[in-house]
Amino acid sequence: MIRVRGLRVLLGGATVLDGVDLSVAPGEWVTVIGPNGAGKSTLLRALTGAVPYTGSVGLDPGVEVTALRRRERARRMATVAQSPAVPPGMTVREYVLLGRTPYVPPLGRESAADLAVADEEIAALDLVTFADRPMTTLSGGERQRAFLARALAQRAPLLLLDEPTSALDIGHQQDVLDLVDRLRRDRGLTVVATMHDLSIAGEYADRMVLLAAGRVAAVGTPAEVLTESLLATHYRARVRVLPGEHGPLVVPVR
Repeated sequence: MIRVRGLRVLLGGATVLDGVDLSVAPGEWVTVIGPNGAGKSTLLRALTGAVPYTGSVGLDPGVEVTALRRRERARRMATVAQSPAVPPGMTVREYVLLGRTPYVPPLGRESAADLAVADEEIAALDLVTFADRPMTTLSGGERQRAFLARALAQRAPLLLLDEPTSALDIGHQQDVLDLVDRLRRDRGLTVVATMHDLSIAGEYADRMVLLAAGRVAAVGTPAEVLTESLLATHYRARVRVLPGEHGPLVVPVR
């Protein structure tokens, strides 16, 4: 699904990513972790062609992402950024319908099928009671679910999530990630996410990538990446890593 080779990104004269290699198989869930400033969000933006880079970001079947037009990119990949821009006065339903833009003809309007897809995702994210409310009236967690609903409405095979649960309480974190995992299996989605909560990240990811100072410091299963030695080295954190039902549990210690 994705093959990244020798990825290098410079922003404002500073090297943010340097020589990153990454492969993601169809249907896989890969979570990128790393300390603040490691380059996680920039990596996701590079995967979409949103920032200039050198190296290669290829999509199956070997098409460079920058060679695709914007509508074609949007049909192949959907992104949930950390702080998406929301047009003033837009309701939840109108915002989720933006996910159907790649399928609406120029100067055309959304079809009945587009409206049905939007309503389906609104229901899936438990937003039915908010559908006609302005986005500005929602809490942070409610807005985050609306952001995800818009991305899912694109029905793209690749889902890029930048800190998708950062504004959610633990119950809604589990609900959203369980939903993403179920849709991944039911729809054959491929998921690439960045996350700060290491225990939750380890429960859902098939593989993890640890970024540090713009480079890949480790890659492997959650058990291979979430180790006390790696986290001490790259996060400068004192933790204990305990076995969990679905993945390692990372517990900070004084």
